[in-house]
Amino acid sequence: MAQDVHRCQHEGVTTSSARPYHHGDLRNALARAAAELAASGGPDAVTIRGAARAVGVTPTAAYRHFSNQADLFFAAKEQAMAGMAAAMTEYLAQVPMEGDPIAIALERLISTGRGYVQFALDEPGVFRTCFTGILGGDADEVPSAIELGEKAPYALLGEQLDELVAVGYLDPQDRPGAEAGPWAAVHGLAMLLIDGPLRRSSQAERAAAVETTLALVVRGLASGPRAPRGGADPTDA
Repeated sequence: MAQDVHRCQHEGVTTSSARPYHHGDLRNALARAAAELAASGGPDAVTIRGAARAVGVTPTAAYRHFSNQADLFFAAKEQAMAGMAAAMTEYLAQVPMEGDPIAIALERLISTGRGYVQFALDEPGVFRTCFTGILGGDADEVPSAIELGEKAPYALLGEQLDELVAVGYLDPQDRPGAEAGPWAAVHGLAMLLIDGPLRRSSQAERAAAVETTLALVVRGLASGPRAPRGGADPTDA
């Protein structure tokens, strides 16, 4: 009991903590709280005191992990991106690696799109934080999605496009910058589903919208020497 009291005093835990966290993981708990603050009130809603209050610790304890508002905000965006990348990776892991190389590469691309949209549906607040604006109007201080980690969603998408080139589905000349099209498609759909006119659609309607969008993405990338022609379904191997 004495050890627990000492631990709470050391971390600055308040007795009215509304959101307990695991000891030793305060930094991540504060970053997640900041992500939720940004999602609901924009980047300027992210404050050390606000995140500390949400987690149930003192501002002094929070300042041991983050020196200022910008530091906390960037950590929130990084954690949000990591969560999205983890969801996409989980879908990737479910793709069988035996069979036709083109079919496998296409299914891997499709799986990352499904993971991206599903993360938005499961964690809409955190998803919005990934693309929330900047603090104080200084764009130079905000890391891009590409800079937020080697396995950020952008990097994962790039890996799948590289695989399409390797199997002959995507023409190498079309590879530079090819992330923009698929990313715009799935991101636009995700926003329509969580904030737009599709937010009231049924589960079946959502699933159909996801599959239709991903099928259009796949057909749009069919420029390589081994891509099917004449409207054939490229996933039918």
